[in-house]
Amino acid sequence: MKCLVFMLLVALSSAKVFERCEWARMMRSHGMDGVGGYNLANWVCLTKGESDYNTRATNRNTDGSIDYGIFQINSRYWCNNGQGPTSNACGINCSELLKDDVTAAIRCAKRVVQDPNGIRAWVAWVRHCEGRDLSSYVRGCGV
Repeated sequence: MKCLVFMLLVALSSAKVFERCEWARMMRSHGMDGVGGYNLANWVCLTKGESDYNTRATNRNTDGSIDYGIFQINSRYWCNNGQGPTSNACGINCSELLKDDVTAAIRCAKRVVQDPNGIRAWVAWVRHCEGRDLSSYVRGCGV
């Protein structure tokens, strides 16, 4: 437990909060435009609603699971935090989702969207993005 707390503190101290266009360009460079059939604006909107583009964001859920990182990926299904049951479908430690290097987070998000719920697995996308004009999320970003 002490090791996990230490790892989380290290991850939190080196976390990054992206600017909107910086994040849009980062996701484009990692091939997110079109993933799951959703354009880049959907992914930028999703992460704005989930974490406000913050790589260190965490949220404890009522079921005891924790959402991690810029995509708020859940420990019960997608990563292992060593604190409860997990399917660990992304095959990673949850602390990987809290790093400045967002490669693991993006790879895991690509895995999540392959599931039957698709992008609807993210509550913020359903609440803030679905059925809306999202062009403002990438406007002026050169993507």
